[in-house]
Amino acid sequence: MDINKEFWYTAYSPNKDLTDEMITKAEGILGFKLPEALIEVLKIQNGGETQGLVFPTTVKTSWAADHVPFDELYGIDFLVENSTEEGIEEATETSDFNILDTPAVVEEWNLPEKQIVLNSDGHCNITLDYRKDETAPVVTWIDAEMKEDIQLASSFEEFLAGLVPFEKFG
Repeated sequence: MDINKEFWYTAYSPNKDLTDEMITKAEGILGFKLPEALIEVLKIQNGGETQGLVFPTTVKTSWAADHVPFDELYGIDFLVENSTEEGIEEATETSDFNILDTPAVVEEWNLPEKQIVLNSDGHCNITLDYRKDETAPVVTWIDAEMKEDIQLASSFEEFLAGLVPFEKFG
């Protein structure tokens, strides 16, 4: 898949361009090294909407009989501190496309430990799953409400290679 032409919906990301310093800081916060294939995608565009992609499955999920959606990919975004006229610094909101929200999503939806959330609508999540190997995550579909926990791909690179346009299932 050509990430520049077939992956991103628009060239818009609410996040700043990704830097090596941001990656290092995010990995420290999350406690895991991010896959190189993910970093390469996020360096092209740091999160945003995909072109309506899906990942085919061989088992039925709560979403569909043969696929799960992948309509956005979270990037890396940090709170920005602004100074007010009074000189008081305040934190502003981060974007809606932020893997650093993982701890809050894991806690709120009672997801398994050792996850990095790549996208989520709350109960349905696609994650980098570090439970079996803390250096080489698999990609997992976790539906918290339906208690589904399904490995989609053995690596993020394999996951990217397996994504197809939604129209193939419509």
